[in-house]
Amino acid sequence: MSLRQLGSSELRVSPLAFGGNVFGWTVDEATSFTLLDGLVDAGLNFIDTADTYSRWAPGNKGGESETIIGKWLKKSGKRDHVVIATKVGMEMGDGKKGLRAEYIQRAVDDSLQRLQIDCIDLYQAHIDDTDTPLEETLQAFARLIEQGKVRAIGASNYSAARLREAHEVCQRLGIPTYISQQPHYNLYERKDYETDLEPTVQDLGLGVISYYSLASGFLTGKYRTGDDLKGARSEAVKKYMNERGVTILSALDEIAEERNVTPAQVALAWLIARPSVTAPIASATSLEQLHDLAAATRLTLSDDDITMLNQASAY
Repeated sequence: MSLRQLGSSELRVSPLAFGGNVFGWTVDEATSFTLLDGLVDAGLNFIDTADTYSRWAPGNKGGESETIIGKWLKKSGKRDHVVIATKVGMEMGDGKKGLRAEYIQRAVDDSLQRLQIDCIDLYQAHIDDTDTPLEETLQAFARLIEQGKVRAIGASNYSAARLREAHEVCQRLGIPTYISQQPHYNLYERKDYETDLEPTVQDLGLGVISYYSLASGFLTGKYRTGDDLKGARSEAVKKYMNERGVTILSALDEIAEERNVTPAQVALAWLIARPSVTAPIASATSLEQLHDLAAATRLTLSDDDITMLNQASAY
């Protein structure tokens, strides 16, 4: 599989990232190991997680995803086969959240311990912390790079204005800057990214790792009627079940049938083909789903296909 450079870093990643939010949530440890082995076998090398995954699940406290990945890395010996991206900043309980320097230093050590590795490939600010000066946050990240605990840093859920401000701060201080941005972007959720963020990430040369790439499963075609709204993500899908959503699914169905592929593959291939996108994130709970996602990296849409999808999803 052809790898892509992530922003201005030396990291080279597959054109699809596996979303580790499912580990310890909708899949148990044994299934997680199977999926992690499967993604490497499929030629994927990019795993995205966060310290807070999957704190929202009953009985969890956060760190479950990193812990499972760490156990798999130790058992499999495949550390050199994967690029590990994790995040800091979201609520972890007991006042553990945000991007203060002191907290970042503690949080990275916790993540390294759970992951059972010496260095995180991409360490991302999970959400902007406007209560902490950017100078403090970015200098803290720079120290992690100096200490060899992190190879590169990225942002998630930052506005275009804050990305530019962060870039200016790093240039002024002469320290490493964010090399990637993680936005909410898919065939349905286009407007915010394309009108606000995309010009900025292209201008700054940032890699883009889009999340909710399949709109919580809606773009797989799994949810067609109200009767289909079942499972862990069903509540998040309701907002897509409208006339525009139906039009998008119809276009996906038409291209999928013509190409003898699935709607999910078409939706991901559309993202992969977007010049500003490095690697969309998608997750799976079975090997069958994983193979379906991986196949999207081998699907090249025609210009007519992309035009049809752009028109169907026009905002």
